[in-house]
Formats: sequence, C-alpha cells, structure tokens
Amino acid sequence: MVETFGQRLQERIRALGPLCVGIDPSAVLLDAWGRPDSIEGLEFFSLAVLEAAVGSAAAVKPQVAYFERFGSAGYRVLERLITDARDADILVIADAKRGDIGVTNDAYAAAWLDESSPLCVDAVTLSPFTGVGSLAPFFARCVEGRGVFVLAATSNDEGRTIQRARTDRDEAVEDHVLRLVAEMNQHDEGLGALGVVLGATRDRPRFDLAQLGGPYLVPGVGAQGATPEQVGRLFERCPDGTVLVNVARAILDSGPERSALRDAVRRWRDNLTTFL
Repeated sequence: MVETFGQRLQERIRALGPLCVGIDPSAVLLDAWGRPDSIEGLEFFSLAVLEAAVGSAAAVKPQVAYFERFGSAGYRVLERLITDARDADILVIADAKRGDIGVTNDAYAAAWLDESSPLCVDAVTLSPFTGVGSLAPFFARCVEGRGVFVLAATSNDEGRTIQRARTDRDEAVEDHVLRLVAEMNQHDEGLGALGVVLGATRDRPRFDLAQLGGPYLVPGVGAQGATPEQVGRLFERCPDGTVLVNVARAILDSGPERSALRDAVRRWRDNLTTFL
C-alpha cells in the first residue's frame, strides 16, 4: 500500500527534524546577496538554498510568485529546482496558494500534482475561500504520496478578519476549514494526505489541533516574530512528526555564503527540534 503524503512527511520530520526552508528569491534578497534581479540571479539563489537544505531540512518551499514574475523563464528555473530536489531526496512544497471553482481547480491540480507535469511536487498550498468542496480535484490527486496544505489561519494580520468570521453554524472560518480537513483525513490510515497552514503568530483556534489527522505547515517563524518555543506551545498536544515549520528570511539573510547558509539551516533545525 502506498504511503500517504502525511506518512512520508512524518518519516522525514522524525529523521531530519521539523524544518522547512522557504525559497523566496525576492528582488530585495537577490540584491542583498549581490546578485542581479534576473534569471541568472534567480537560479543561483534557488539552487544555493536547496543545496544548504539537503540533509538537514525535511522539505523546501519555493514561493511560486517569485519565479512566476519572470514568466516562462522563471518557470524553467522552478522546474529545475523541483527536479534537483527530487534527485536530492528532499520534499518540495509549492507555495502556489491555488484555489478556484472546480473545473479550473482540475487544471491547477493537474499542473502541480500529476506525475506527468514538469511542475509536479510533493504538496501544494491551497486557498479554500471559494469553498473547501471546490478543492476536490486536488484532494482526488492526493494519491501516490502527494498532498496539500489548505490555508486555515495564515500568519498575516490582514487574514484575521476573514479567517475569524463566523459561518451560519456560528463556527469561525478557520475552525470550519480545520474540521472539514480532519473529517476527510479519517479515510486514511495513519497520518493523512491533507494538511493545513496554521501561522505561528495566531492564537490557538477552538478546534483541537491534535485531531487533524494530517500535517501542519507553520509560517510566521523568524522574521515575522514567532519563536520555536511559541510553536511548541501552540502544537504541544499534536502527535510527533506532524508539525513542519517554515523558516525563510531568517535563514536566507545568511546568504550567499554557502557555509553560512548551511549553518543557519542547522541552527534553526536544532532550535525547532528542541521544542517539537
């Protein structure tokens, strides 16, 4: 029987620790690295971060927008990054935040989760605000070890108004998303393929986080202010190996020196492991 994405990720976290390294080649960071805001700079940055993460992080998370801004040439760099990560045996989570009506979602899901696509990754982030049910084409493809992370409570302040709004069942939207994902994960044995994004800067939701049945992707740590200790408190009752913490700027600021990047990755991995 093929392992679910959740099971695959859990094994990686137990072996390597709970760190996910964000690959965010913004114009600001490329400039800080002394690299041009160009395809050449994009490729150098992305592959350097991947190299630093291999062997110390459970996953990498390229922010698709930073590649997409270069058009087809940027996507070629992203495709190479995905291929090189697969060859290096590190999980790739595409931070694409896709989500639309069902028919459109079928095409998005094919792009990010079908084995035949050059953009095929281990998991992709999804926006549920056209309805969790509209994401069914993604959920249907969570086989052969693929997975998704559905936005529940993001780390940015602007998201709170919508994510804490009440449904007609008097349930916060973030709790609604968490509950629906948990219900779908009940069909899987072990840790399910459907995860959620839950920011470390957010208050604990009413939903019992230990009952999700899938993995958490946790932004907001480092440059956005949350600490490993805060993450440990927020997810203190969750099963071992179910929390993956993304750190981007706090690691990327160490570049472009390869040894400094590797040291930053290991330092964050060790700090997070202490509390998770």
